[in-house]
Amino acid sequence: MNDSTGPRSALQRKLPVVGQPRPERADARRNRLRVLEAADRLFAEQGVKNVSLDAIAAAAGVGKGTVFRRFGDRAGLAVALLDEREQELQAKILSGPPPLGPGAAPVLRVKAFLDAYLDLLDRHVELFMDSENASDGARYRIGSYNLWHQHLALLIEEARPDLDADYTAHLVLAPLAADLHKSLRDQGFDLPRIKSGLRTATTTLLSAV
Repeated sequence: MNDSTGPRSALQRKLPVVGQPRPERADARRNRLRVLEAADRLFAEQGVKNVSLDAIAAAAGVGKGTVFRRFGDRAGLAVALLDEREQELQAKILSGPPPLGPGAAPVLRVKAFLDAYLDLLDRHVELFMDSENASDGARYRIGSYNLWHQHLALLIEEARPDLDADYTAHLVLAPLAADLHKSLRDQGFDLPRIKSGLRTATTTLLSAV
C-alpha cells in the first residue's frame, strides 16, 4: 500500500487530535505560548519541582496572575506544557514531512516516531513520570498513549500483516515508559544508545520473515 494515501487517510480518519483547544484570542495565545516556552526552558534547566510560578512569569514577561488564571498552579502548567508538546508531535505525524509524517515506508515511520518520542521523553521525563504515575495503570488510560498505540498499530499492520498489530504496538511502546527511561539515564545510558537499541529491536521485530 502506498503510505502517502492509505496510512495517511487512515490516520486522519481514526486519530483524534489530543486536547483540542477552544479558540483563543491572538494576545491570549501569545501569552500562553510565552509562558509555556519559559516553563519549558526553566523546567529543563532546574527541574520541575525547583521552579516557581513567579520565576516562570518573570521569564515570560507576564504577571503571576496571568499564569495563575490560565494554568492554576505549577502542576496545571506542567500538564499544559506536556499536552502542547504532544500536540506538536501529533501534527508532525499527521501532516509533517516523512519519515515521521506520511510518505515513507511503515517501518521507517515507526522508527522515526520512536526517535521523536524519545527526544520528547528525554527532555520532559519528570512531567511524563508525574503523568504516567498519577494512579495505578495511569499510563495506559491517558489519551496520548492510546493515540500513539493506534498510530503504531496501523503501521505495524501494514508492515507485518501476519502479526497481532494491537499487541505488537503495546510491545513497541513498552520501552518508552518514563520510569524505565529515567532508570536507564540514571544508569549512564545516553540518548543515542537508547535510540539505537530500540531502533534495532524494532527493525528486527518488524522485518519480513
